[in-house]
Amino acid sequence: MKSTGSTVAELVQARWEDHRPGLHFEQRTLTHHQVTAGAAARAALLADLLPRGAQPHIGVLLDNTPEYPLWLSAAALAGAAVAGINPTRRGAELARDIMHTDCRILITEQSHLPLLDGLELPGVRVLVTDTTAYADLLAPYEDARPEISPTVTPASRMLLYFTSGSTGAPKAAICSQGRLAAAGRSLVTHFQVGPDDTHYICMPMFHGNAVIADWAPALAGGAAVALRRRFSASEFLDDVRNYGATYFTYVGRAVQYLLATPERPDDGQNPLRVGFGTEAGAVDAARFEKRFGVRLVEGYGSSEGGAAIQRAPGTPSGAIGRAAPGDDLAVVDPATRRTCPPAEFAADGRLLNADVAIGELVNKGRSPFEGYWRNAEADAARLRDGWYWTGDLFYRDAEGFLYFAGRTDDRLRVDSENLAAAMIENILARWEGAAAVAVYAVPDPVAGDQVMAAVAPRPGTPFDPLAFAEFLLAQPDLGTKMAPRFVRVVRRMPVTATNKVARAALRGEGFCCGDPVWWRGPGVAAYHRLTATAEGALRAQYRAQSREGLLPG
Repeated sequence: MKSTGSTVAELVQARWEDHRPGLHFEQRTLTHHQVTAGAAARAALLADLLPRGAQPHIGVLLDNTPEYPLWLSAAALAGAAVAGINPTRRGAELARDIMHTDCRILITEQSHLPLLDGLELPGVRVLVTDTTAYADLLAPYEDARPEISPTVTPASRMLLYFTSGSTGAPKAAICSQGRLAAAGRSLVTHFQVGPDDTHYICMPMFHGNAVIADWAPALAGGAAVALRRRFSASEFLDDVRNYGATYFTYVGRAVQYLLATPERPDDGQNPLRVGFGTEAGAVDAARFEKRFGVRLVEGYGSSEGGAAIQRAPGTPSGAIGRAAPGDDLAVVDPATRRTCPPAEFAADGRLLNADVAIGELVNKGRSPFEGYWRNAEADAARLRDGWYWTGDLFYRDAEGFLYFAGRTDDRLRVDSENLAAAMIENILARWEGAAAVAVYAVPDPVAGDQVMAAVAPRPGTPFDPLAFAEFLLAQPDLGTKMAPRFVRVVRRMPVTATNKVARAALRGEGFCCGDPVWWRGPGVAAYHRLTATAEGALRAQYRAQSREGLLPG
């Protein structure tokens, strides 16, 4: 049942006359054949709606409903590209995403129509999937067969998916039919998924993770997919059992949310075999496997496709893996472009030379990066001096295994020493009282940064500053400059629509926020509540050094 198609369109076409269950959603089940027939009808509609000429783009502003994979498949057959539109964007920013990607058609649903109120979208036709008018529009094409447009090649644009950034407007990364099909086939081989598997898609499909790492391998392997309209930690296990899901993907803090749900004696009784994703962290991955009996495989692949790391047998704890075949990856100092020295570890696993071992991951070889849509400046920033610069911090051990250390904009400079937020987070994640943690920089009154952490306590467990301070003192790999100066206690960790920590918002508010903040003075281990009086005294220190402007008003 597996397909070797070189384009996504061929993978879609291969499911024609496959009458096994192919898509589960709430109380509905469609066979693979029905999914392909639905895609064929939509592809035929596209051919009539869109003018001939340049490759057309369609925007998809939907939750994870069956219409999403139907339109992905339809676009592949028709030779169109899909721009995944983020429903958490608003107003001018939302309009900008739609217009920037040159969408001629926008596919949406009634629940998202209020987002479009008052937006200027000239030349964009809006189709609302859960309406009678939409059903009537599709009806004449219900007998269409999955014919592939003669314009389709492996180089045809398939996806325009926005990558989140800490500054500026999101950039629309290009993914071709050939690259998406190859990614699907690669994951089929790597995880040995196939026709007997069911892929649970609970991450938002406007994001590359859900499409590239979940939907594409299901399509390539002939597996079924089960859709969750929006991620729900409380419904996760019930969905997995109801659909017989064996594989899922995750990003950001999704794993922490799952671990924060109340434990049940039968948590380990589920059909899942593996979870694949990023940013779970070694501590939470081990907790997840112990509780649910499911192995989490942390992978790495830049959203733009410019570099990839594969986990292999013998990968040390905490490492992602080695460079994927064909990639010439190096960890370099961005200032000097010199390769960073190998990581040195203490007997307890503590990184001893972080200041020199951590650098930016680059691909010096042939990169599959296909560029950003209409953004030459961003292209040039990624491809410098013939190398692909990932924007991610790593360190590498003597055996060539690579360890993730955060984003380049998550680097902290404390007392002239470079620190990586992800490394500190991995240590703080051991604290049993925390459901989620995030580490980020706040300005130091004199120069550089200070470490601040946001902590979301476990339900029913109030933050205990004394216990937290004692925990920090007991961590052998927590360097003297790594302990947070400030701790913000949040009821729930703020995240983006893709479950990644909203670091830009946390950094922007610093310690001047509405949540309780605890702090400690230089050389002091104990934490005290940051009162209005204490905050005023701190501001005076910044003012004396002409750095108060770095703090929020």
